[in-house]
Amino acid sequence: MVQKINFFKLLASVLLCQFSGAIGSIFTASSLENWYFLLEKPTFTPPPQVFFPVWVTLYTLMGISFYLVWEKGLQEQKVKKGMLIFGIQLSLNAIWSFLFFGLKSPYYAFIEIILLWLAIFLTILKFREISKMASYLLFPYILWVSFAALLNYYLWTLNSWPKI
Repeated sequence: MVQKINFFKLLASVLLCQFSGAIGSIFTASSLENWYFLLEKPTFTPPPQVFFPVWVTLYTLMGISFYLVWEKGLQEQKVKKGMLIFGIQLSLNAIWSFLFFGLKSPYYAFIEIILLWLAIFLTILKFREISKMASYLLFPYILWVSFAALLNYYLWTLNSWPKI
C-alpha cells in the first residue's frame, strides 16, 4: 500500500528546519570575514564553500525525518516525545551558531555541541521507535555533527591555549 504524502506537512517540516538554519546563519555571516577566517584551523578543515550545501542537505533530511514522525499522528505519546526531543536538538543547533560565531566562543560552542550530539542521538533512538526511515535520515546529521565537534575542539585549542 502506497501512503499518500501530505505535501503541506512535508513542506512545513522542511521549512521549519531550514528556518532554524537561517537563524544560525545570521550569526555565522556576521563573523566570517572579521573573525572566523583569522582563526588558525586544523588541516582537515573543509573549504568554506562546502558548509552551505552540506547544511541545506542536512536540514532537508531532518525535515523529511520530522515529517515521517509527524505523519504517525500527534495522538501517539511517543510521537509527541520524539517531536519534543527533535525540537530541543533543532534549538541547540541554532544556539551553537550563536555561541561559536555570535559570541566568538569556540569553548562554549564545544560544550554545547556535545549536548547537541546527545540530543541528536536521543532523537534517533526515539524516532527509531516510530519510523526506522526517520531515524536513518538523521545518520548523516549525527556524522556531520561528530565531525563538526572535532573541528570545533581543534579551533578552540588552536586559538585559545598558549603556544609553546
